[in-house]
Parts: sequence; structure tokens; C-alpha cells
Amino acid sequence: MIKTIDAKGIYYKQLNDKILQAAEEGADKIVLENVNGQRYIGTRVDRPVEIEVKGVPGNDLGAYMNGSTIVVRDNGQDAIGNTMNAGKIVIHGHAGDVLGYAMRGGKLFIKGDVGYRVGIHMKEYQELIPKMVIGGCAGNFLGEYMAGGILVILGLNRKPEEPIAGDYLGTGMHGGVIYVRGEVDKTMLGKEVSVFELDETDNKKLDELLHEYCNDLGIDYEEVRKEKFVKLIPVSHRPYGNLYVNC
Repeated sequence: MIKTIDAKGIYYKQLNDKILQAAEEGADKIVLENVNGQRYIGTRVDRPVEIEVKGVPGNDLGAYMNGSTIVVRDNGQDAIGNTMNAGKIVIHGHAGDVLGYAMRGGKLFIKGDVGYRVGIHMKEYQELIPKMVIGGCAGNFLGEYMAGGILVILGLNRKPEEPIAGDYLGTGMHGGVIYVRGEVDKTMLGKEVSVFELDETDNKKLDELLHEYCNDLGIDYEEVRKEKFVKLIPVSHRPYGNLYVNC
């Protein structure tokens, strides 16, 4: 069952009440039209539902999400996927800052550029491995304090000499992996990470993730894979251990 909701002029709490009601009444897909900055879309839905957003949603899209799929046909704002547990969010445009904050599972795909502190505090536990793919470039502090998960940045359509990410890339990172398409300027890295070549396991993980990403966003997989990837991983699992009590 498909439920269509016109979000024009509706306060975010009332819109989320309508979304929750539609999900509880058995809707498999919810189409939101005329979205204009409403926050927390998808946060309270606790079963797998597809939510299609036409317009630009507000902050905390899919926060604490537990298995739904959200597809945004425009840009996104800040804190998308905040503490997300499961599911998938696909953004067909650009997105803002602090995406995937403390993300614990699920997938976040962005077609365009993103802002600052994206992937901060991402973490994983056993089979729960959060995954994020960024099609464009990123601002400073990408992957800051990452404790787990997979973060991929592609830098598609970037200008010549334009850096794929800003300064302090991987600062404080102590788990997980960042895959970067192209070369990395080591002067932009946080001191906690180093650049390594991909191995067979890396390529297998990356191929699987990129096939899904490209399929969802209509991107040519072969074109994406033409350029070499490198990986950033932490050189210590306790980068600030010497600042605290020895244990």
C-alpha cells in the first residue's frame, strides 16, 4: 500500500505523526510531497517502510532509524542518519554537516558533496557495520573519531587540484576504514591514520558496496572504478591512551 502525504506548511511534529500513522496502518511506501525543512523524518518508524521525500528535509533525517529506507530526491541538511541503527538513506543531491554521527548500522549514500565532521564517531559491533558512500567531496574532519564502519569518498566531478576532503582527515580515528578514490595528500591527514594499499578483502567489500551505491543513484560503476583507491586506517586503537590513566 502506498500512502501520499502533502507536507506543505505542516509543522515537523505533525508531519511525523502522519508518517507514523501511515506506517502503523500498513503502508509499505510513504511519499512525502512539498517537504521544506521538516526535521526527524523517519525517526519514529520502527518497522521497514520506504519513505520517498520530494523536497529538502530538515536536520536529523532518519535519526535512530531501525530499518526503513529513505530516498530524498533533492538535497539534505545536517545530521542525517544520526545514531542510525539499520536501514538505508539515499540522497540524490548534496548534504550538510555531521552526517552519520555515532551511526551504528545501516547505509547512507550521498550523490553529491558533504560538509564538515561527516562520519564522526561511527562505530560497529559484531555484524552491525555502518556504511557510508559520498559521491562528491567533503569538508574538514571527515571520519573524525571513527571507531568502526566503512566510509567511502569518491570525489566524482571534482575540479582539477581540488582536494577530495578538507584538513584533519581521520583525526582521532581508532577503528573502521576510509576508502578514498584517488591520491591522498598526507599533510591533510590526522596523525592517527596512515595510507595503505587495498588488499583482496578490501576490494571485495568495496565492489559490493559500490555496485549497490551506483545502482541506487544511477552512476556508472565502471567509471567509478577506473581510478585507484587507497585506504586510511588507524595506526593505534588507543590514540589518546597516554593522556589518561594507564589501564
